[in-house]
Amino acid sequence: MENTFYITDAPLTLGIMKEVLDNNCKLELSEESVQRIVRCREYLDDKLAQSDEPYYGINTGFGSLYKHKIGKEALTELQENLVRSHACGTGAELPQEIVRLMLLLKIQSLSYGHSGVQLSTVKRLIDFFNEEVYPIAYEFGSLGASGDLAPLAHLSLPLMGEGEVYHQGEKLSGAQLMEKMGWEPVRLQAKEGLALLNGTQMMAAYGVWSVWHGKRLLTLANMVAALSLDAFDGRLDPFQDRIQHVRKHKGQLRVGQHFQHLLEGSELQKRHKPHVQDPYSFRCIPQVHGASRDAIAYVDTVIAEEINSVTDNPLIYPEEDCIVSGGNFHGQPLAMVLDHLAIAVHELGSISERRTFQLISGSRGLPDFLVAEPGLNSGLMIPQYTAAAIVSANKQLCTPASIDSIVSSNGQEDHVSMGANAATKTYRVLQNVYRILAIELLTASQALYFRKEEKTSPVLESFLGNFREGVSFIEHDRILHHDMVKAETFLTDVVLDETYF
Repeated sequence: MENTFYITDAPLTLGIMKEVLDNNCKLELSEESVQRIVRCREYLDDKLAQSDEPYYGINTGFGSLYKHKIGKEALTELQENLVRSHACGTGAELPQEIVRLMLLLKIQSLSYGHSGVQLSTVKRLIDFFNEEVYPIAYEFGSLGASGDLAPLAHLSLPLMGEGEVYHQGEKLSGAQLMEKMGWEPVRLQAKEGLALLNGTQMMAAYGVWSVWHGKRLLTLANMVAALSLDAFDGRLDPFQDRIQHVRKHKGQLRVGQHFQHLLEGSELQKRHKPHVQDPYSFRCIPQVHGASRDAIAYVDTVIAEEINSVTDNPLIYPEEDCIVSGGNFHGQPLAMVLDHLAIAVHELGSISERRTFQLISGSRGLPDFLVAEPGLNSGLMIPQYTAAAIVSANKQLCTPASIDSIVSSNGQEDHVSMGANAATKTYRVLQNVYRILAIELLTASQALYFRKEEKTSPVLESFLGNFREGVSFIEHDRILHHDMVKAETFLTDVVLDETYF
């Protein structure tokens, strides 16, 4: 990809977004995007100059205050007051990787020319992205219904020279940022505060990140599970195409094929196996991992639709001479699929912990807790406790947020999605599954040492060799926290072939 990415009306995909971020591309508006933004702004200015008709949030109050008409002389104050008054976030700061995605998604949504913003406002957001200026926003404050109001208010404050940002590792006030960069604060015009705050960009940013990592975790779960299967002296029979073909689920078939690829050439698979079946945590991997794969693929399609959408309110259609209020900011589509994604990825961790348990149980010729001198050494007894604790925490986090709703704004906003809570919970679940898989990887690599007369497949030997560069065989008890952290870092950093997703 070239170092400049042009914002156009062409569909934005999750893959393109990943390339933009991975290659540190600069953003620029296409000429068509510029024309759409300018045309919409000019139409709105003309409309307000020629008419006294009330338009929600443009020349009226907000929420249940929509009944209050605002004079033309106060429209800038109205929009700037909106941003200030809605900057009520609290809790942990949003990760900068999420804020960067929020900026890109907000720019994309505004570029379609239905939001009525000034071209200068969009260009300043592009400056933020290109100069790696990350407004400080907070985890709590969005009900996921009138958009991600509080987080997007914090994202927007620095446009006005207010709020706080990170730039080059330094925390700055909005005023300090203006001085450092030689910028003038943006003066928001009619509708602009509402266009900036009404939108699903926080939920969608978490959704994009979570789909990226959900796919990665599925690939890693397959690879680590394949190592465990060989270490446990498990059978590859359940992964045959003929089994998957008679159940028809695409994910199940793809997982089975991935395992056949991963274990091709394994000497351990050629051993005589006295047992005719393995426990479910091995035998049912195609069904369990496959169901998660199908769920992630479905979530991918919903998130892809969302990132190409206009989600503020009201919407402006210059060609049709129409300004109309609606509910595109409601996060229900995102809330439901984010809950679904959390459950799907959690299951990868849940079944992983069971495989870890099986490997340390003293079965199939492996020593108790995978140490040569059990008793004197506890070996890998306690990492399984840690994995179990994380799995339990994930179960709690997987309680759906999207089934909840709390009335707000004096009953005007009487059904909300809680999509922001779904988003942040899903983020935590995915991070936790990296930790669970790291413990399985540590355990499987230890168990394979006791099968060292025969090797696993070339693909997995290479994977294991890279892992062993940072984490050595455990001969005697040592502080395993350090090994677990190294294993997690290995999984987050290792380059993968995700063809089989």
